Formats: sequence, structure tokens, C-alpha cells
Amino acid sequence: MTDEERIERAVDLLKRAYERQRSGQLEDAIRLYKASIDEYATAEAHTFLGWTYSFQGRYEEAIEQCKIAITVDPNFGNPYNDIGSYLIHLGRIDQAIPWLEQAKKAPRYEPRHFPYLNLYRAYVKMGQMDKAQRELQQALFIQQTLGQQFGVVEEETGGGSVN
Repeated sequence: MTDEERIERAVDLLKRAYERQRSGQLEDAIRLYKASIDEYATAEAHTFLGWTYSFQGRYEEAIEQCKIAITVDPNFGNPYNDIGSYLIHLGRIDQAIPWLEQAKKAPRYEPRHFPYLNLYRAYVKMGQMDKAQRELQQALFIQQTLGQQFGVVEEETGGGSVN
């Protein structure tokens, strides 16, 4: 099988895994993400596998998958944000901040405002309201400027971290 065929198969498996994940079939999604990675490892597949683990409360495994994703493609910002989000869930807020700052700098990352929202939540939990307000204002600016498909206000009222 050529590299092009392997990539095509890996992308197909990734899409199928994402569909399973969205429909709540997490074990099937995990199996398909792993198959995609076995076929042709991508930062996206590792990140999404980690995201699925997070739905099961398996945050340490999710963090490990995101770290692997970063080694595959350090320019892909989603795993940096996701690590920050998982660390917030684990109550390790001080550790989350550098990851979220790195997500803000990543050349390839959508939606751009998510790390700002997670930093907002982190700073609120730390009682650093001035920093929190700056992050929220930045998230609103980015969301409005870039016309992100998800509304910041909706995410803000949703409770948990954004990833």
C-alpha cells in the first residue's frame, strides 16, 4: 500500500471515529482512532483520541495523547489547549497556564479563542480577576474579528473548559 493510500485510509478511519464519538459510542471511537493512528499517525488523531479519553474522565491518558500529538506536529495548537483544559479539570491550574499560552501562539489552531476562554476560567479560579477580564476581552475580540462559528457567550455560560 502506498503512503497516499495509507493516508486516505487513516483519514477515513478518523472521520468514522469522530462520527462515533459525536454519537456517544466512545469505545468504538477509541478503536477507530487507534486504527487511524496505526495506519498513519497524525496530530489530529492523537488529539481526538485524547479528547475521547477525556469524556471518560481518563485525563492522564488524554494528556499523554496530546503530548504525542505535539511531537507529531508542534504547530497544531489544539493539543496544547486540550492539555490546559484537562489540567484545569484536574485542579492543576498553575500547570495549565503555560500550555494555554502555547496554544495561543500555535500557527495552526482553530477555534482561536478557546485558549483565551480557558485562561479566563483559570484566572477566575485563581482569583486573578484583572487577568481573567483581559483574557475574556481578547476571546471576544478574536471571536468577533474572525467570525468564529461558536459564540463566546454560549461557551462562557456552558460551565466547563473549552476544548
